[in-house]
Amino acid sequence: MTSSASFDTLESLQADIAELIVRLPTLKNRQFILQALTTIVRLADTEIERLDWKILSSALADMERGFQLFYDYRHVRKVTIFGSARLAPDTPEYQMALEFARAISQLGFMVMTGGGGGIMQAGHEGAGRENSFGLNIQLAFEQQANPFIEGDPKLVNFKYFFTRKLFLLKESDAVALFPGGFGTQDEAFECMTLSQTGKFGPVPLVLIDRPGGDYWRSWSEYIDKQLVQNGLVNPEDPSLYTVTDNLDVACDAITRFYQVYHSSRYVSNKLVIRLKTDISDALLEQLNADFSDIIIQGRIEKSQALPEEAQDETVELPRLILYFNQRDLGRLYQMIATINRMGTPSPEDVAHPERK
Repeated sequence: MTSSASFDTLESLQADIAELIVRLPTLKNRQFILQALTTIVRLADTEIERLDWKILSSALADMERGFQLFYDYRHVRKVTIFGSARLAPDTPEYQMALEFARAISQLGFMVMTGGGGGIMQAGHEGAGRENSFGLNIQLAFEQQANPFIEGDPKLVNFKYFFTRKLFLLKESDAVALFPGGFGTQDEAFECMTLSQTGKFGPVPLVLIDRPGGDYWRSWSEYIDKQLVQNGLVNPEDPSLYTVTDNLDVACDAITRFYQVYHSSRYVSNKLVIRLKTDISDALLEQLNADFSDIIIQGRIEKSQALPEEAQDETVELPRLILYFNQRDLGRLYQMIATINRMGTPSPEDVAHPERK
């Protein structure tokens, strides 16, 4: 095919896509549907390997399954549990994960974890099938779904680790990490990296040891000695996570995070923090005094939803708007903690922190 003919074909395909978009019923997402289809058409006119197309096709199929599953549960907060697949039910770590999952599900949260054994099975056993999601991955070993989630419609089998992890983080409102091997360490450091760089969250991260255990405590000591003291991370970065061997502390770290704070997003270069209830003018002044170091211009201001948020489901919630430096995420977590501690949540929000 000549380059001229190729160009004509591409233009024709793009015109067909534009016509298709006009007929699509999901008008509010038309821009993004057009963008996705146009990207695929552009790729079709380039020289990429057959393997590249297989990866693209399988990744899209993975995401389709994930998007369809979680849509109906978008208003319930979920806690992702990470930990070893090799810990047996008679270990203290397994029992701790089971009791944590049971406690957090009784508070109204749902539990997400892999579909395998060990800590993943403990999460499903503790939360119960009705409160559990299983995000499994097909491996040559350790791939069988555990009996507490096997056969459930909320069990999804992913082809790729990266699409599986995308949903384990994208859909989570908190992360609980239990002891584990290389995979768990990878998940812990990725959670910290994505939180530290603002690509994930803010959400509470809780690192849970067995009673009297020191797996995460010694990990935290390493972070302090080798990373904080050597200037490799910010001194405030340990504010991103909580280390504990107490289930009450672990659950409180999650529920307290959502007492007044609801969620956040960027609109252009402004950080918009959505709140469940308005804060007092006195607290606003305190936030401006205590956290001026993370603001690159202006002040923290109260606001209603911005015009760009007109279609957002949180449009009725009060907001704080600031020009955040997008660097000091540990300080941002400290500010959220101050809002939750000094703000006044409604009785409904205290009773149901899991609702979003």
